Amino acid sequence: MNPTLVRLLALIKKELQVVIGDKQSLRLLIAPVILQLAIFPFAATLEVKNNTIFVLDRDGGPVATELIERLAHTRAFDQVRRLRGEADAREVIDRQDALLVLHIGPHFSERALAGKPEPVQAILDGRRSNSGQIALSYVQSILSGIPVGSALDPSVVPVVVRHWYNPNLDYFRFILPSLVAMIATFSALIVTAMSVAREREQGTLDQLLVSPLVPWMLFIGKATPALIVAIIQTTIILVGSVFGYGVEFRGSLLSLYLCLVPYVFALAGVGLFISTVCSTQQQAFLGVFLCLMPFILLSGFVTPVDNMPELLQKLTWANPVRHFIAIAKGIYLKGSLLSDFRDNLIALGCIGTVTISVSLALFQRRLS
Repeated sequence: MNPTLVRLLALIKKELQVVIGDKQSLRLLIAPVILQLAIFPFAATLEVKNNTIFVLDRDGGPVATELIERLAHTRAFDQVRRLRGEADAREVIDRQDALLVLHIGPHFSERALAGKPEPVQAILDGRRSNSGQIALSYVQSILSGIPVGSALDPSVVPVVVRHWYNPNLDYFRFILPSLVAMIATFSALIVTAMSVAREREQGTLDQLLVSPLVPWMLFIGKATPALIVAIIQTTIILVGSVFGYGVEFRGSLLSLYLCLVPYVFALAGVGLFISTVCSTQQQAFLGVFLCLMPFILLSGFVTPVDNMPELLQKLTWANPVRHFIAIAKGIYLKGSLLSDFRDNLIALGCIGTVTISVSLALFQRRLS
């Protein structure tokens, strides 16, 4: 066997023994994944469910009554309470008892039955603007489904809505593919960022320096365990998603695992950079969290990239998490092929090349 390959395999084996060689380390890598898989889809949800909507009905007619009945039977609102006046509406908003207050005017049913437009006022709690807007969209959808005017009115056209790739608007289908990227990001960063700092703290870095290993071999030896850990954790999430939450995996496992390779190596370059500039494992751990938050915020996971300022939208192209979230969702939910993610894979390759080159250059400089 090639001597270079023998040395590289020995380094990988040594790193794997450090990362997952004992039961405690293995539990620390697997237990958080299972815990997040159990909690994250329920906790990190932007859905609006089981809220109370207050209605100030000054009409009392048949159309207003039907509207209130429809609101009461949607899962977004578990209670529909009536108000006596505008003062009550102000009070429930001030106390944050109401996410939304609906004000129906005195001539709503009369004008609706005559086929004439009649506005309905919606009062939202601006302190919970995102949830309020989602709740308002539910109300608007219900309003648009109420027939008005004559049954032969040609202006009343039913709208049939279909949601591709998520027909029931199941929030798990959004969270779980993204969770693959989140877990892989953290594990790849933490495993590589702690490696060189750990060697420096334990005094074994000098032993590596006098060995026949060259810097690029050190990088591959320390990045490969991160890739193996990411594959294990991704497999746990996929199994839990399919069998625990019933979210069908429509793509190719091989494609997803192949895309993990450039993604993890791009993150490993960042991790090695953190590990090189930090003197202790504690500093490296803090450095990981310093990078983790911008990665997540600029990934499109929390807020859509299209909603960001133009400058930040351009910066997201340098964020590997953005590209892998798109890949994970596409393969998981749509069954996309690798060719569909050519731009994302090229971007991951460029990011990996830059981060690895900078990290290796800094590593050699600090050793000299």
